[in-house]
Amino acid sequence: MASVSPIDLQKALKGADYPASRDDLVELARNNGADDALVDKLSNSGVSEFDGPNKVQKAVFDNG
Repeated sequence: MASVSPIDLQKALKGADYPASRDDLVELARNNGADDALVDKLSNSGVSEFDGPNKVQKAVFDNG
């Protein structure tokens, strides 16, 4: 599986409005051309609502 970087995550979530649901961010990431590895990490982050990009990054990268 390809490695996902914080920069990839920022690009995938460009244009996000917070607070945002996980499903909304997954859809945005797909629309922004995110690869499957990033979409999978976001989908399986275990968080259903995000207050801002820092919370997304913490959920995605702290859950390995």
